[in-house]
Amino acid sequence: MPPAPPVDPELVTTAVDIARAAGEFTLEFFRNPSLAIDRKGDGSPVTEADLGAESLIREALAECFPLDAIMGEELQDTTGTSGRTWVIDPIDGTKAFTKGVPFYSNLLALVDEHGPAIGVINLPALGETVWAGRGLGAFHNGKRCHVSAHATLDGAYAMTSGFSYWPRPALEQVLDSPLTFRTWGDAYGYALVATGRAEAMIDPLANPWDVAPMAVIIPEAGGRYSNADGTEGPDAWKTGSGVGTNGVIHDALLKIWNPSPS
Repeated sequence: MPPAPPVDPELVTTAVDIARAAGEFTLEFFRNPSLAIDRKGDGSPVTEADLGAESLIREALAECFPLDAIMGEELQDTTGTSGRTWVIDPIDGTKAFTKGVPFYSNLLALVDEHGPAIGVINLPALGETVWAGRGLGAFHNGKRCHVSAHATLDGAYAMTSGFSYWPRPALEQVLDSPLTFRTWGDAYGYALVATGRAEAMIDPLANPWDVAPMAVIIPEAGGRYSNADGTEGPDAWKTGSGVGTNGVIHDALLKIWNPSPS
C-alpha cells in the first residue's frame, strides 16, 4: 500500500493558529480563584474554560472548513460532507488546569480518508506548541523536533497521567522494569516524547480526543504510536488506549506491558 499523501501545509498553519487562540482564551481562567468547576456524568471536572474553548475552536473550524465534520469532548458531534473530521479536546488535563498546574493543553487533530493528518498540542501556560502534519515532520515552537535516540529501557523516562487506572499486572511489570517514571502526563507527556525529553508516554485508558493528535505527532517526530496492545495504523487512536515512544524502545516496552504467557 502506498504511503498516505502529505497534508496541505496551510491546513497545519490554520490548525496551530486555532489551537493557540483557544489557549489564549483558557489563560483568562487559569489560576482564577473564581473559576467554577462542575462535574460531568462520569465524575470528571468541566469548567467554563473547557466549554468556551471548544466553542471557540468549533466556530473557527466552521468558518474555515464548513464541510468538515467535528468531534469534540464537551459538545455534540457534527457531520460533514468532505470526508474530513476535526477532533477537539479543548482542555486536556482539566484536573491539572483546575489545580493551577501548567501542564494542561489544547488539542486539535484532523483525520481524513487516509487517517490522522494533523496534530496539535498547545501548552499555553508553558508557552509551548508541538504540532505535526502528515508527511511534513513535527515541530516545537516552529523548529523541527525529533524523538530521542535512547536505546534501552534502562534510564529511559516514561510518562503517565497516574497509576490508579492501570491494570494491576501491567503496573507491577512496568514498575519492576528499569524505566524511570514521571507523572502529570496527559498530552504533556507526548509532547516530551516528541521533543526528545522523554522516551515514552503510556495511556492505559484514553478517549479518541485525548490521543488523536499523537497518532500524527509521534510518528512525524520519528517515533511510534500504538494502543496499549500494540495495534498500530490509522485507527489506533480510536481504540481506547495509547502508547507513544521514541520507537527504539517501543517493542521492549510493550513486551513488559503484555508479557507472553509462560
